[in-house]
Amino acid sequence: MPLYTTQHLKIYNSLSGEKEVFTPVHEGNIGMYVCGPTVYSNVHLGNVRTFMSFDVIFRYFLHLDYKVRYVRNITDVGHIVDDVDEGEDKIAKKARLEQLEPMEVVQRYTVDFHEILKAFNFLPPSIEPTATGHIIEQIEIIKKIIATGIGYESNGSVYFDVKKYNETKKYGILSGRNLEDMLTNTRDLDGQSDKKNPQDFALWKKAEPQHIMRWPSPWSDGFPGWHLECTAMSTKYLGNHFDIHGGGLDLKFPHHECEIAQNEACTGQTPVNYWMHANMLTLNGKKMAKSTGNNILPGEILSGKNSILSKPFSASVTRFFMLQAHYRSVLDFSDDAIVAAEKGYKRLMEALATLPTISPTTVTSFPLAEWKQACYDAMNDDFNSPILIAQLFDAVRYINLLNEGKETITADDLADFTKTIHAFVFDVLGLKDEKASDATTDKLEGMVDMLIGMRNQARSDKNFALSDQIRDQLIGLGIQLKDGKEGTTFSVN
Repeated sequence: MPLYTTQHLKIYNSLSGEKEVFTPVHEGNIGMYVCGPTVYSNVHLGNVRTFMSFDVIFRYFLHLDYKVRYVRNITDVGHIVDDVDEGEDKIAKKARLEQLEPMEVVQRYTVDFHEILKAFNFLPPSIEPTATGHIIEQIEIIKKIIATGIGYESNGSVYFDVKKYNETKKYGILSGRNLEDMLTNTRDLDGQSDKKNPQDFALWKKAEPQHIMRWPSPWSDGFPGWHLECTAMSTKYLGNHFDIHGGGLDLKFPHHECEIAQNEACTGQTPVNYWMHANMLTLNGKKMAKSTGNNILPGEILSGKNSILSKPFSASVTRFFMLQAHYRSVLDFSDDAIVAAEKGYKRLMEALATLPTISPTTVTSFPLAEWKQACYDAMNDDFNSPILIAQLFDAVRYINLLNEGKETITADDLADFTKTIHAFVFDVLGLKDEKASDATTDKLEGMVDMLIGMRNQARSDKNFALSDQIRDQLIGLGIQLKDGKEGTTFSVN
């Protein structure tokens, strides 16, 4: 029996403003779309926190035995500098400033994004589509919206008529905004805009002569609007109606609001059952910003090359720190806070390292079943990682008492307890035991160095068959030897 049948999960739905019982569109299957990065600069720590929140959500669904299709896109075109319809594409601007091709910018920062997320032990999504890879789908959606009368072409650009949409639907349903109030509080168009109304947003923008990134369309050579790409990619891979759409709180308006409007105009149905938004990250009580210097990159935490922190901190310690706050809460990052998190992380890992040394007895003095369900109850309550961590530290206290002989546990319960706490620490929260990882790395290096020595001796003895055999068997294990002037080194693929 799948584990999800025994658990009752509630998710805070930004659409209703309430926690709702989670019921997937298709039993046992989940479709989840999360807005990914715009790859024009190094991924910042706030992004990492958002994606980490959804990584834990993804992990918990997998733990519950759901089959999950997790789609997280790469925005590599169409994101305007000021996040509306006027200005310069962020990637094109970066390419111009650095005198690069736009796809060089995209490649550089996509690689950075993947490297950082790998360092922080993120699971890869099921599908990671790019906006530029779905231009055709976006053009087809624009055609459908124009056919409904809600999209209109103006001087080679195409816009979404928000007032016309609002005649039969509700623009502002997600953010709680009222269109009449928005129009009242917006200055009149100066006659130079192609839009009918100030709140209309671009589905397609005609490219100016100097604009590098452009594609042919029925309306002009241009590029798609930022909001459109997520509608195209989410519906292509998850269908017109799916379970969860997530992203940072800053995307609720206008990005996600526009997505809802586009979907409903195009398909006539509500696209998503549960909208989820992760809150922001501050640094020393203030908004993170490059311009003020109140900023730190994820890689700078790991290297210690920054003026904010007292020393380097590992990826697992940083991850543990972030998960001590609920994903919908503002989290303040500071040296004192992460130092405290490091102490907690070490206590947890030390307790787990003690478990194999525990001697079972004939009686269990710990309410194991209640503790297990309390861990599930925490995650079932809108993925409440700080409450789960509190339950894990109850387990740490118990482990320490077991080690001191002040509590007891049977062999079967010890196996169950170990399996459960490992599942929540490593599989759900995605932490790593870095001491164990370091020890494993040291042992691997020692073993390979020994084999390199044997190979060198075989070559000295002109036993080239044995030398080649050692090299080939290491290659078969994913270990590549490289002979150089300074000797033989190796890399793990």
